[in-house]
Amino acid sequence: MQRAGEQISGTGAASRYSEAVPRYTSYPTAPHFHAGVTGATFRHWLRQTGTDDDLSLYVHIPFCDRLCWFCACHTKMTQRYEPVAAFLDALLCEIRRVGAVLGGNGRVRALHFGGGSPTILRPDDVMRLGDALRAAFRFARDTEISVELDPNDMDEARFDAFTAIGMTRASLGVQDFDPRVQKAINREQTFAQTKAVVDGVRSRGVQSVNLDLLYGLPHQTLESVAATIHQALTLSPDRIALFGYAHVPWFKKHQTMIADDWLPGPEERYAQQQETARIIRAAGYEPIGLDHFARPGDPLAAAAREGRLFRNFQGYTEDACRTLIGLGPSSVSRLPQGYAQNTPATAGYERIVRDGGLATARGIALTDEDRARAWVIERLMCDFAFSGQEAIRLFGEDGARIVAEARAAGCGAGEQMLVERDGAFVVPEASRALVRTAAARFDQYLAQGGARHSMAV
Repeated sequence: MQRAGEQISGTGAASRYSEAVPRYTSYPTAPHFHAGVTGATFRHWLRQTGTDDDLSLYVHIPFCDRLCWFCACHTKMTQRYEPVAAFLDALLCEIRRVGAVLGGNGRVRALHFGGGSPTILRPDDVMRLGDALRAAFRFARDTEISVELDPNDMDEARFDAFTAIGMTRASLGVQDFDPRVQKAINREQTFAQTKAVVDGVRSRGVQSVNLDLLYGLPHQTLESVAATIHQALTLSPDRIALFGYAHVPWFKKHQTMIADDWLPGPEERYAQQQETARIIRAAGYEPIGLDHFARPGDPLAAAAREGRLFRNFQGYTEDACRTLIGLGPSSVSRLPQGYAQNTPATAGYERIVRDGGLATARGIALTDEDRARAWVIERLMCDFAFSGQEAIRLFGEDGARIVAEARAAGCGAGEQMLVERDGAFVVPEASRALVRTAAARFDQYLAQGGARHSMAV
């Protein structure tokens, strides 16, 4: 990795940092989903699940008690619990319905609660939700259960409730500890609050703690973001996710609360990314793909070393399940046949579920070429390389076509975005921060439609 502040060489480097490309948590990406995938389609796909197929579950809670200006998630703010309670009734109904379609097939290996803020749920409702999931799906004995925690919501009863339903990993949104930055993003959260939650989950036997941090936020400087990283490291997290803030006000209107001139420019963002990554690595963490770090003994680090790293809508994971079932509004399911996404509007979701249907609103069925390109993009995002020979072995003519594309492109005169070494196509270390741009070269959908994306770095 480059030294802090060292820039990728070549003409127009700054424009490459700011190039708009997908994050590639899926391929094809969500802007290319369409209404041709319906609840009936999803039901048909679910029924093809085998008895012992491994499953992952994602449960989306679309409420927060405050709205952070930086957030691009599907969520809404509420100060009343009645809308949350009404939503939970619908969610429990969807859980029972999807479980009935599976008919006992599949075995849950991983469960992730996200949002929004899962911690907005009252402790008794956390327990109801955990009981409903275990009644509807068959869980493995060692299922990993991760929960996104908002430190502002946590109390002793919530600690106990999430522990009781089997939480094995806690993920805390930190973003930044600088008060000026926190005020600008409407996310005021002291270091003491964060530490109290880390201590609280660890005291209850939760061994894995992940911290989410952001660079590129309003009013951040190289010095201030480095200070946040040093503070976060004192909490000894097992994993760190270091994301670049995605400023997409055309997609999330509340981001207009963040003025453009508060944001660091492309070169400053790149310098922040390089410096924060350097500090984390110097503390003994291993880099995982583009934006994750883990202690050497963490399962995610082992998966990265051994070529067993994967990428999904929750980021990098060692979860190898081919079937991920999304529950709740806007959630996305990934099955061997394709992607299916629930309707994003909470009211519409509740109405469909209560009327007896599945909430699928759109998706995409995968072609053989889609699967080949998805594999190449995932390997680039996870390993910064893909084997041409393996691509051909796995995908035949489609793999051979992609290999030919990689060779023909030469990946840009002088850019060194991708080079061929001993039959593998490799993103050089100096260009790894731009791996999304390298992956985009194999995205046959990217030029279609008018989708807009966040900056490459």
